[in-house]
Amino acid sequence: MQIALKKFARNGYHQTKISDIVQEAGVAQGTFYWHFKSKESIALEIIETGKEQLLQAIAQGYRQDPGDIADMVQASEALFHRLFDFAAENRHLMEILLMGNGADQTIRNSISNTRNAMEQAFRRNIERAIELKMLPEGIEIELRAALLMSMFDGLISRWLFGSEEIHTKVAKASAQQLASELASFEFYGLLGRI
Repeated sequence: MQIALKKFARNGYHQTKISDIVQEAGVAQGTFYWHFKSKESIALEIIETGKEQLLQAIAQGYRQDPGDIADMVQASEALFHRLFDFAAENRHLMEILLMGNGADQTIRNSISNTRNAMEQAFRRNIERAIELKMLPEGIEIELRAALLMSMFDGLISRWLFGSEEIHTKVAKASAQQLASELASFEFYGLLGRI
């Protein structure tokens, strides 16, 4: 699966052949078909496994107890740090999830489902913070979850896959720096820490 993931990310889904995967893995093509029905089935399994891992990382941020604003920022920073570390360690997966790499509709649907599941996990975290009276009841939960997902997507894209021509601070930042800035922006907006 790791070889297929790397090839899909580097070469694109359609340009990757099963023969390329098995050749690098050092196994017969029949061995591939023993485990996977098709190239599509291995791609879908890769995405599903990645989705489960991402959702586990987000679920670790699920609030158990109430806290103050500083505690909320710290918990959010820890959550984003886990996600940025995961993204750095799973660069090929993130490339597929963010860019699709020429995948067909079934694969793109699976990618979309993964991204929607991540956004829903952010939504559950926000709902839990409201239940604990850490956030006001009137906030737009869906909008805030979408904003968090969009900010995370944008930062990951620029951090991992930004153009070589654009040497920004984002591309040079550490996972911890990005997590700290994103958590700060989540709670304090453009004004920064108050």
